Order: sequence, then C-alpha cells, then structure tokens
Amino acid sequence: MTTSRAISGTAFATLLLIALMMGANHVAARIAFNNGVDVATAVVFRSGVTALVVVALLVLQGVRFTFSTRHKRMLPAIGLLIGIQSLCLYSAVARLPVALALLAFNTYPIWTALWARVIYGQRPERAMLIAMPVILAGLALALDVFGAASGLGAAGQWARIGAGVAFALAAAGTFGLALVVTQHEAGDIDGRVRTATTMAIAGVVALATVGLQGGFHLPTAMAGWWGLAALTFLYGTAFTIMFTVLPKLGVVGNSAIMNVEPVFALVLAWLILGQAIAPIQVIGALIVVGAVMVLGMRRR
Repeated sequence: MTTSRAISGTAFATLLLIALMMGANHVAARIAFNNGVDVATAVVFRSGVTALVVVALLVLQGVRFTFSTRHKRMLPAIGLLIGIQSLCLYSAVARLPVALALLAFNTYPIWTALWARVIYGQRPERAMLIAMPVILAGLALALDVFGAASGLGAAGQWARIGAGVAFALAAAGTFGLALVVTQHEAGDIDGRVRTATTMAIAGVVALATVGLQGGFHLPTAMAGWWGLAALTFLYGTAFTIMFTVLPKLGVVGNSAIMNVEPVFALVLAWLILGQAIAPIQVIGALIVVGAVMVLGMRRR
C-alpha cells in the first residue's frame, strides 16, 4: 500500500514490527531446513495455520464470504500463484543467505510492472523506469555477481548461488503476477477474505507437493521443531496484526516501510545463523531496499 499522508508513530512501529517478524520467519525457516524440514512441509504448516487463524477472526467479526462468478474463477488462480511463490521463496531461503534471498525477491515491483504491461497494456510509471536499473544494480552488488567479494570469480559464485537466485526470482515473478491479477480481477473483495482464501489455497498447493514427494519431512532435531514452530507463529502473528491492528491505526494492507524486512533478516541471520556478507554486498542491499521503499512511498 502507499500512503499520501504521514502515519502515526504507533502505526510506524507496528509496521516495523511486522517487517521484523517476517524477516525472523525466514531465519526460523532456515533453521528448520537445516534440521530435516523440507520446503513443502514448512509452507503447509505456515499457510494452513495462518488460514485457520484468519478464518476464525473473520467468523468472530461476522464477515460474510460472498463471491461473484469472476471471483470464483480468479481466486483459485491467485491462490495457486501464491502457493508457487511461497514454495519458490522458501527454496531460495534454503539455498542462499536469508537476506540475499529476500533481496532477490524484492525485485517483484519490476515484475509487477512487466506483467501489467504484458497482460493489461499498462505503461510503467516514470518512477518505475528510473528505479528499475537502480534495483538491478543494487542486486548485482548484493549478490556479488562477478564473485569479487567471495574470491570465487563469476563462474564459481554462480555455481554457488545460481539455483537459489533462480528460485528467488521465480518467487518475485509469480508474486508480481499475483499482485497484478489481484488488482484487476479481485481488488473489490474484502482484503481479509481474499487473504484467507489465498492462504488456504496456497496450503493446498503445498500439501499436494508433499504428497508428490512421498509425505511430510519433519524435523530430525529439536532445533528443527523450534524453527518450524517459530516460522509458523511469526508468519501467522504478523498476518493477524496486519489485518486486525493496522486498519484501526489508519493503515490498510501492506506499506513500503515493511520493505526493510531484508535488513532485519540480514542482522538476524548474522546474529543467529552466523551468515555474513561483504561490506559491498551490504551497500547493494541498502540500495535495493531504499529504491523499493521510495517506489512504495511515492504519491500517486
């Protein structure tokens, strides 16, 4: 969401809290992945529990579920896209330093503009055209695409990060497509209802993936159970705050402020996982985050 007026200090702090919890969710996911949990299992737990919590809140608030024929046709498609996005992003987190996975995913505004142009013929705004090369340049620094910081050279660096970056970009692409389709085909649905249906369908997509791979891959150590529980709690709680507290504070939906999530993830991954990146990569990360935040905060 973009805001054209200043938000309160409480709203700002709440948005930062949500970004912190989202970043911590991905660090917890990496702990789970390091201890036997696979991506599909994590997405089933995360999406399933979140969907149940949101549905329970909607029932308590007396919100009615009403869908038009177009909604019934498009919501499953949106849910499928978010399910794929969730699997791809967690696959990136399992293969890359957490902050770098989230930074590559933060290219989704570029994908959103691309899909809007291809599907609906919308020309990208001038601000987006200016931001695109800035985001890509910052991402190139953050990923150390030439292998200078790692000392591996371009070939060695891409052999190490290539699969993870591909998953992160696939997540960004599917998320951007989901945003565009949602805006044009389901924007008139109550955001809480849309979130509940999307999370439920994403959970079904992950559950189908679990079935195809032969069943759940549960933690093999206590640390994995803590990681699985933490990622589910953090994600579910962040979403609950987003759809119950923020509207009362005058903020509806997402905010550009929450794009500081990779910065929180960078610090947490360094403190908890011992993941460190070179100073030049940190500069690249800040460029990406700054550019995306400027895009999100611009007046329309």
